[in-house]
Amino acid sequence: MALRKEKEKALKLRKKGMSYSQIKDKLGISKSTLSYWLADYPLSEERIRELRDFNPRRIERCRNTKARKKEDRLRGVYKRVKSEIGKLSKREIMLSGLFLYWGEGFKTNYTTTGIANTDPAMIRFYLLWLKSIDAPLNKIVVKIQIYSDMDKEEAISFWKNELKLPNSCFGQIYIKKSKLSGLSYKNGFGRGTCNVMIYQRDLKEAVNASLLYLQKEVSKI
Repeated sequence: MALRKEKEKALKLRKKGMSYSQIKDKLGISKSTLSYWLADYPLSEERIRELRDFNPRRIERCRNTKARKKEDRLRGVYKRVKSEIGKLSKREIMLSGLFLYWGEGFKTNYTTTGIANTDPAMIRFYLLWLKSIDAPLNKIVVKIQIYSDMDKEEAISFWKNELKLPNSCFGQIYIKKSKLSGLSYKNGFGRGTCNVMIYQRDLKEAVNASLLYLQKEVSKI
């Protein structure tokens, strides 16, 4: 009687389109027994394709294969552009920094040359650019902005470690009243925003003049 009930359960599951493996997992009945009981209830070709396409192991293998192909492709792209770009000269760093400043730099204050960003790599490049234009690095001031629910000491420690600047460069930290947890878009804000500035009129005027020249040259292209 118990065996008949198990067979009836297996038949109901088969009629729902379940594979031997799925029925085996659900009822604990061997595949050999199921193949005997359900020999007259084959799945349609369409259902077999569906089960194959939605097989978790197959999906995982497919996902891993795609991930490996993507990694290989990106490595190839990186290798190609690395060869095309090559090592940056001081002049190329200077020009790249000017275009960065054109897009991201402080422009309203006529004595402050500065930039604000959450990306440590961009800030490090900005510092490299300042060095390339012989800016007075001893006048650098760093100010960190964080949200009220962020760890103040952790943010300061993070930026000090990333920028490798003397402690004397770091000014007072600014804490916003709003919270990071309240933002719908948080990517990049986890360590706060870093502001790097130099207060010097001569430097700002030289940067502004350089940007004006670039604007005129670009307009000719």
